Amino acid sequence: MSYLADRADQDGFVVDAVLDERVAFIRRVYAHLLGAVLLFVAASAVIVKTGVLVGPMLNLIAAGQWWLILIAFLGGTWVAQRMAQSEAGPAVQYAGLGLYALLEAAIFAPLLTIISMRMNGPDLILQAGTVTLLIFGGLTAIVMLTRTDFSFLRNILWLGSLAALGLMVVSFFAGFSLGLLFVCGMIVLMSGYILYETSGVLHHFRTDQHVAASLALFASLATLFWYVLQLMSILDRD
Repeated sequence: MSYLADRADQDGFVVDAVLDERVAFIRRVYAHLLGAVLLFVAASAVIVKTGVLVGPMLNLIAAGQWWLILIAFLGGTWVAQRMAQSEAGPAVQYAGLGLYALLEAAIFAPLLTIISMRMNGPDLILQAGTVTLLIFGGLTAIVMLTRTDFSFLRNILWLGSLAALGLMVVSFFAGFSLGLLFVCGMIVLMSGYILYETSGVLHHFRTDQHVAASLALFASLATLFWYVLQLMSILDRD
Protein backbone atom coordinates (compact mmCIF):
# COMPACT_ATOMS: atom_id res chain seq x y z
CA MET A 1 0.00 0.00 0.00
CA SER A 2 1.33 3.46 -0.88
CA TYR A 3 2.09 6.14 1.68
CA LEU A 4 -0.75 8.33 0.39
CA ALA A 5 -3.14 5.43 0.76
CA ASP A 6 -1.92 4.88 4.31
CA ARG A 7 -2.58 8.53 5.08
CA ALA A 8 -6.15 8.20 3.97
CA ASP A 9 -6.71 5.87 6.92
CA GLN A 10 -5.51 8.39 9.50
CA ASP A 11 -8.04 9.69 12.03
CA GLY A 12 -7.59 13.39 11.31
CA PHE A 13 -6.70 16.01 13.88
CA VAL A 14 -5.02 15.03 17.12
CA VAL A 15 -7.69 16.67 19.28
CA ASP A 16 -10.30 14.33 17.76
CA ALA A 17 -8.22 11.17 18.13
CA VAL A 18 -8.60 8.61 20.89
CA LEU A 19 -6.31 8.91 23.92
CA ASP A 20 -3.79 6.26 22.83
CA GLU A 21 -3.36 7.91 19.44
CA ARG A 22 -2.90 11.35 21.01
CA VAL A 23 -0.26 10.05 23.40
CA ALA A 24 1.54 8.22 20.59
CA PHE A 25 1.50 11.35 18.43
CA ILE A 26 2.90 13.55 21.21
CA ARG A 27 5.66 11.01 21.89
CA ARG A 28 6.60 10.99 18.20
CA VAL A 29 6.63 14.78 18.06
CA TYR A 30 8.95 15.19 21.02
CA ALA A 31 11.16 12.28 19.96
CA HIS A 32 11.70 14.01 16.62
CA LEU A 33 12.21 17.35 18.38
CA LEU A 34 14.92 15.75 20.51
CA GLY A 35 16.53 14.34 17.37
CA ALA A 36 16.53 17.79 15.76
CA VAL A 37 18.08 19.35 18.88
CA LEU A 38 20.83 16.71 19.00
CA LEU A 39 21.58 17.19 15.29
CA PHE A 40 21.72 20.96 15.85
CA VAL A 41 24.13 20.57 18.78
CA ALA A 42 26.37 18.15 16.89
CA ALA A 43 26.42 20.25 13.71
CA SER A 44 27.05 23.46 15.67
CA ALA A 45 29.98 21.86 17.50
CA VAL A 46 31.52 20.69 14.22
CA ILE A 47 31.06 24.07 12.51
CA VAL A 48 32.50 26.04 15.44
CA LYS A 49 35.41 23.63 15.96
CA THR A 50 36.41 23.41 12.29
CA GLY A 51 35.56 26.99 11.36
CA VAL A 52 33.62 25.81 8.30
CA LEU A 53 31.28 28.59 7.09
CA VAL A 54 32.23 30.86 10.01
CA GLY A 55 34.92 32.85 8.17
CA PRO A 56 32.85 33.64 5.06
CA MET A 57 29.79 34.49 7.18
CA LEU A 58 31.75 36.83 9.45
CA ASN A 59 33.24 38.50 6.36
CA LEU A 60 29.77 39.10 4.94
CA ILE A 61 28.58 40.50 8.29
CA ALA A 62 31.61 42.80 8.53
CA ALA A 63 30.92 44.03 4.99
CA GLY A 64 27.31 44.84 5.88
CA GLN A 65 26.01 42.06 3.68
CA TRP A 66 24.38 40.02 6.45
CA TRP A 67 21.15 40.20 4.47
CA LEU A 68 22.61 37.65 2.03
CA ILE A 69 22.89 35.19 4.93
CA LEU A 70 19.35 36.01 6.01
CA ILE A 71 17.95 35.47 2.51
CA ALA A 72 19.73 32.13 2.21
CA PHE A 73 18.44 31.07 5.62
CA LEU A 74 14.85 32.12 4.89
CA GLY A 75 14.94 30.39 1.51
CA GLY A 76 16.30 27.21 3.04
CA THR A 77 13.72 27.42 5.83
CA TRP A 78 10.91 27.63 3.29
CA VAL A 79 12.22 24.53 1.51
CA ALA A 80 12.66 22.63 4.79
CA GLN A 81 9.13 23.46 5.94
CA ARG A 82 7.62 22.39 2.62
CA MET A 83 9.54 19.10 2.85
CA ALA A 84 8.44 18.48 6.46
CA GLN A 85 4.83 19.08 5.45
CA SER A 86 5.13 17.04 2.25
CA GLU A 87 2.83 14.14 1.48
CA ALA A 88 5.54 12.44 -0.57
CA GLY A 89 6.53 10.19 2.33
CA PRO A 90 8.39 10.04 5.67
CA ALA A 91 11.85 10.18 4.07
CA VAL A 92 11.16 13.60 2.56
CA GLN A 93 9.69 14.85 5.84
CA TYR A 94 12.69 13.66 7.84
CA ALA A 95 15.03 15.26 5.31
CA GLY A 96 13.17 18.56 5.76
CA LEU A 97 13.53 18.44 9.54
CA GLY A 98 17.22 17.53 9.24
CA LEU A 99 17.81 20.32 6.73
CA TYR A 100 16.24 22.86 9.06
CA ALA A 101 18.38 21.72 12.02
CA LEU A 102 21.50 22.14 9.85
CA LEU A 103 20.36 25.60 8.71
CA GLU A 104 19.91 26.66 12.33
CA ALA A 105 23.39 25.35 13.16
CA ALA A 106 24.82 27.39 10.29
CA ILE A 107 23.03 30.63 11.23
CA PHE A 108 24.15 30.20 14.87
CA ALA A 109 27.78 29.58 13.91
CA PRO A 110 29.11 33.19 14.01
CA LEU A 111 27.43 33.98 17.36
CA LEU A 112 28.54 30.71 18.95
CA THR A 113 32.09 31.19 17.64
CA ILE A 114 32.38 34.71 19.01
CA ILE A 115 31.01 33.73 22.43
CA SER A 116 33.10 30.55 22.65
CA MET A 117 36.26 32.66 22.29
CA ARG A 118 35.63 34.26 25.67
CA MET A 119 37.20 32.85 28.79
CA ASN A 120 33.84 31.59 30.09
CA GLY A 121 32.26 31.25 26.64
CA PRO A 122 31.53 27.49 26.71
CA ASP A 123 29.97 27.79 30.17
CA LEU A 124 27.86 30.72 28.98
CA ILE A 125 26.55 28.70 26.03
CA LEU A 126 25.73 25.77 28.33
CA GLN A 127 23.95 28.05 30.79
CA ALA A 128 21.93 29.67 27.98
CA GLY A 129 20.96 26.23 26.71
CA THR A 130 19.85 25.17 30.18
CA VAL A 131 17.77 28.32 30.70
CA THR A 132 16.18 27.87 27.27
CA LEU A 133 15.19 24.28 28.02
CA LEU A 134 13.76 25.28 31.40
CA ILE A 135 11.62 27.99 29.80
CA PHE A 136 10.53 25.63 27.03
CA GLY A 137 9.74 22.86 29.52
CA GLY A 138 7.70 25.17 31.74
CA LEU A 139 5.67 26.55 28.84
CA THR A 140 5.11 23.05 27.46
CA ALA A 141 3.85 21.88 30.85
CA ILE A 142 1.38 24.78 30.99
CA VAL A 143 -0.13 23.75 27.64
CA MET A 144 -0.13 20.02 28.34
CA LEU A 145 -1.64 20.32 31.82
CA THR A 146 -4.26 22.93 31.03
CA ARG A 147 -4.89 21.78 27.42
CA THR A 148 -5.62 25.41 26.58
CA ASP A 149 -5.83 26.35 22.91
CA PHE A 150 -3.51 29.35 22.55
CA SER A 151 -4.46 29.99 18.93
CA PHE A 152 -5.90 33.34 20.09
CA LEU A 153 -2.27 34.51 20.34
CA ARG A 154 -1.84 34.34 16.57
CA ASN A 155 -2.61 37.97 15.75
CA ILE A 156 -0.72 39.23 18.80
CA LEU A 157 2.36 37.25 17.80
CA TRP A 158 2.06 38.41 14.21
CA LEU A 159 1.91 42.06 15.26
CA GLY A 160 4.79 41.55 17.68
CA SER A 161 6.91 39.96 14.96
CA LEU A 162 6.08 42.79 12.55
CA ALA A 163 7.06 45.38 15.16
CA ALA A 164 10.31 43.54 15.90
CA LEU A 165 11.14 43.38 12.19
CA GLY A 166 10.45 47.09 11.87
CA LEU A 167 12.79 47.87 14.76
CA MET A 168 15.52 45.73 13.21
CA VAL A 169 15.24 47.53 9.88
CA VAL A 170 15.25 50.97 11.52
CA SER A 171 18.23 50.08 13.72
CA PHE A 172 20.17 48.87 10.68
CA PHE A 173 19.68 52.06 8.68
CA ALA A 174 19.92 54.39 11.69
CA GLY A 175 22.98 52.63 13.02
CA PHE A 176 21.93 52.12 16.62
CA SER A 177 21.93 48.99 18.80
CA LEU A 178 18.62 47.52 19.88
CA GLY A 179 20.03 46.55 23.26
CA LEU A 180 18.82 44.73 26.33
CA LEU A 181 15.13 45.69 26.26
CA PHE A 182 14.70 44.46 22.70
CA VAL A 183 16.32 41.12 23.53
CA CYS A 184 14.07 40.70 26.57
CA GLY A 185 11.05 41.57 24.45
CA MET A 186 12.03 38.95 21.89
CA ILE A 187 12.33 36.33 24.64
CA VAL A 188 8.76 37.15 25.70
CA LEU A 189 7.62 37.01 22.07
CA MET A 190 9.26 33.63 21.47
CA SER A 191 7.75 32.31 24.70
CA GLY A 192 4.37 33.26 23.23
CA TYR A 193 5.25 31.38 20.05
CA ILE A 194 6.10 28.28 22.08
CA LEU A 195 2.71 28.42 23.79
CA TYR A 196 1.06 28.90 20.39
CA GLU A 197 2.98 26.12 18.62
CA THR A 198 2.66 23.67 21.52
CA SER A 199 -1.09 24.13 21.69
CA GLY A 200 -1.10 23.70 17.91
CA VAL A 201 0.43 20.26 18.39
CA LEU A 202 -2.68 19.27 20.34
CA HIS A 203 -5.33 21.15 18.40
CA HIS A 204 -4.25 21.90 14.84
CA PHE A 205 -2.16 19.01 13.48
CA ARG A 206 -3.24 15.69 12.03
CA THR A 207 -1.99 12.52 13.68
CA ASP A 208 0.36 11.89 10.72
CA GLN A 209 2.01 15.33 10.90
CA HIS A 210 4.44 14.67 13.75
CA VAL A 211 7.47 15.74 11.70
CA ALA A 212 5.93 19.08 10.71
CA ALA A 213 4.83 19.64 14.31
CA SER A 214 8.32 18.93 15.64
CA LEU A 215 9.83 21.37 13.12
CA ALA A 216 7.44 24.11 14.27
CA LEU A 217 8.44 23.53 17.88
CA PHE A 218 12.13 23.37 17.04
CA ALA A 219 11.96 26.66 15.15
CA SER A 220 10.54 28.45 18.19
CA LEU A 221 12.94 26.69 20.56
CA ALA A 222 15.98 27.60 18.46
CA THR A 223 14.93 31.25 18.18
CA LEU A 224 14.33 31.41 21.93
CA PHE A 225 17.85 30.03 22.47
CA TRP A 226 19.23 32.71 20.13
CA TYR A 227 17.84 35.52 22.27
CA VAL A 228 18.54 33.88 25.64
CA LEU A 229 22.15 33.47 24.49
CA GLN A 230 22.30 37.13 23.49
CA LEU A 231 20.76 38.19 26.82
CA MET A 232 23.28 36.22 28.85
CA SER A 233 26.10 37.50 26.67
CA ILE A 234 25.01 41.12 27.33
CA LEU A 235 24.71 40.50 31.07
CA ASP A 236 28.10 38.78 31.12
CA ARG A 237 29.75 41.81 29.50
CA ASP A 238 28.16 44.13 32.04
